[in-house]
Amino acid sequence: MPETSNELPIIDRAHLLTMTGEDPELASEIIEIFRHQAEIWSRLLDPRQPANRWADAAHTIKGAALSLGAMRLAAKCEQAETLGRSGQPSIPEAALALGEVKDELGIALEASAVLAHQLVVSGSLKAS
Repeated sequence: MPETSNELPIIDRAHLLTMTGEDPELASEIIEIFRHQAEIWSRLLDPRQPANRWADAAHTIKGAALSLGAMRLAAKCEQAETLGRSGQPSIPEAALALGEVKDELGIALEASAVLAHQLVVSGSLKAS
């Protein structure tokens, strides 16, 4: 049975370790890119806009989330993107899907800030 998004980690450190070759400076760069992409693209997660517009935003945030290992966020983005690409969903359907993306995005941004701080303090991605 596939994992639900709540069973996925907020940020998968093993994934980030693999993506960065355990380089804390590169990990910090990936975190910063994620945070920047989130800031830019989250503004477009508006259910009143054309579905293709917010589906593109969800797709871009998903890519940034996957590079970081923010798997729960990536899963919610995938769901929203699929909904947006399926045609023109109703505003309430879109609002629900995009609300879930925004909720997970907030959680991932908070976790990424904690991780960035840990990288500065310890210089390592390893769990404390």
